[in-house]
Amino acid sequence: MTAFVPRTTFPALTSLPRSYYLGHHAAGLAKMKTMLNQIDFVIECRDARIPLTSRNPMFEDLLSGWASGGRERIVVYTKQDLAVEEGRTPSKTNKEILSLLRDRSSARQSLTGAHAMVVGLPNVGKSTLLNALRAGGVKKGKAAHTGAQPGVTRKIGTGVKIIDSENDASASSDVYLLDTPGVFIPYVPDAEAMLKLALSGSVKDTVIPPFTLADYLLFHVNHQNPEVYSNYHQPTNSITDLLSAMAHKIGRLQKGGEVDMDGTAMWMIQRWRNGHLDRFGLDLVNDETVAKYERGGEDERGSSLSQARKAGKEAARQRSRAKKGGAATEG
Repeated sequence: MTAFVPRTTFPALTSLPRSYYLGHHAAGLAKMKTMLNQIDFVIECRDARIPLTSRNPMFEDLLSGWASGGRERIVVYTKQDLAVEEGRTPSKTNKEILSLLRDRSSARQSLTGAHAMVVGLPNVGKSTLLNALRAGGVKKGKAAHTGAQPGVTRKIGTGVKIIDSENDASASSDVYLLDTPGVFIPYVPDAEAMLKLALSGSVKDTVIPPFTLADYLLFHVNHQNPEVYSNYHQPTNSITDLLSAMAHKIGRLQKGGEVDMDGTAMWMIQRWRNGHLDRFGLDLVNDETVAKYERGGEDERGSSLSQARKAGKEAARQRSRAKKGGAATEG
């Protein structure tokens, strides 16, 4: 039997959407900017499965010049339990984050307490982190809604107390945390980065066809361990063959016995997102890739800002055309 050889590259997809920058993303970012002078700490969430790709250059511009007078940005890598190797991306536990906020807020000696803001891409785990810090800090239940799809949080909420100095002997100041809507990158220059963001759940599942995402997932699974789908099919580079085998196994068939390709593709994707189809990251993280990412940061940021301006102008033109069309209809 010929040994299985996984694909070495994933085919280029020139027609792939390169943005998921919505109106509430832009509005949320603008609101964050107006509130920064009241914020002592920013907690930026990144996905441990895509620690490089989930960095949003828009936050670099948002926070430039802000970190002064003891202000601090804390980077937290979420969903570490779903990455290939726990701890491969250094991050802080919830206890460590609370401890750091206690120490830093006490040093500021503010009479009104300290105020933090959590930011990040859509569906990266901001609201989940807020709830976890609230549970660990003040022993109270959820204050923020969470969901499997991006867009659950659309507006900046009110401050939620996560450290209570009256009931915490190690804290000399209260700490409040603001939840914010996820902000996507206005333009993603690299098509594969868009696939990673969509596969990880930062893009609604209707934006990129599930079949395409499942194929990209298969490409990565085959480089990790193709045995994880051995209950359905032998190692293969054909996503059609694998989805067909899965559909027959789990009963995802339409009338006449036709395979529900998209439904089965989403089932496969959700299995990976929940950690049931192996656990691994999509970014290759080493000194070389980190250095390359840092070098490209300025270009990417400039491209994102340029695309954001273009998107804003196009939205204004569409509104203008809609108003003119309405006036013409009324006339």
